[in-house]
Amino acid sequence: MAHFYSESDIQLDRIRSQKIAVIGYGSQGRPHALNLLDSGLDITVALYETSPSRVRALDEGFSVITAQEAAQRCDILAFCVPDVKMAAIYHAEIAPHLRPGQTLLFIHGFNIHFGLISPPPDVDVALVAPKGAGYGVRKNFEEHSGVPGLIAIHQDATGQALQTALGYAWGLGCARVMLMETTFKEETVTDLFGEQAVLCGGIPELVKAGFQTLVDAGYQPEAAYFEVLHETKLIVDLLVAKGLTGMRQAISDTAEWGGLIQGPTVIDEQVRERMKKVLAAIESGEFTREWIEEDACGRPNLKRLEFSEQTLQVETAGRELRKRMNLEQ
Repeated sequence: MAHFYSESDIQLDRIRSQKIAVIGYGSQGRPHALNLLDSGLDITVALYETSPSRVRALDEGFSVITAQEAAQRCDILAFCVPDVKMAAIYHAEIAPHLRPGQTLLFIHGFNIHFGLISPPPDVDVALVAPKGAGYGVRKNFEEHSGVPGLIAIHQDATGQALQTALGYAWGLGCARVMLMETTFKEETVTDLFGEQAVLCGGIPELVKAGFQTLVDAGYQPEAAYFEVLHETKLIVDLLVAKGLTGMRQAISDTAEWGGLIQGPTVIDEQVRERMKKVLAAIESGEFTREWIEEDACGRPNLKRLEFSEQTLQVETAGRELRKRMNLEQ
């Protein structure tokens, strides 16, 4: 059974005594740094010298140093940079300057679990993974709430790694909602699987297939867009707030009956078997090896797939409809 932490489990003296460097100032780094700063913690932002984010970080009140300087000066090094860039930064700028008792803090277990980064035994290695996109981490914090967070300890050299992680999660606002204990492996594998099979892979493919089925049958693209893409937010919001049963109770009887009898014909046993293959590729490291190779080659396949999706009819119809509804900023 899962183990949960509350604010009463956190000894704030530990985190308040630490100098924290947030490495990166993008979709996750910026909200992390701002939340930690607003929580009264000692925060520095670490960026490479020509980073386009440097001016913004300075304008928002941070002192900005390099990752190498962060390793030399700070107690906690929080990695908020893309997975495939992290190991190079660590080996070139962090590892040569580590000292005993420092904390390497990750927001995703990818690099530790797959062995891309192997820290020395005299430093703490912890995970604090907010279960929300960066904008939600900041928005919820500003609304005096937070997003749930996962906590894991890979290495506890000081005996204080858990309190460091809990304190960091407190600074983000996650402790206001929920903190759950996990492992680097569990967080990494479940996160990658959820993205690939459901959130960023499965759902978009269902949307594209449903849209094309309606359009091929002669229905207006705009009508198809509303039914298979626009209304996904309604259902997702219900699922998050109420679960499967609550969602069923909140929709029409017709929608409930149709969904219950037809859903299993779309997501059938063959789909479930393919999901197992997706999971196996993640667990074996096959996906990680392929992604690192793709990145090293300049991401040609990723760029091709991005362009192909951008030109789909569901996207062209959607852009016009979102403009009419004033949804695109």
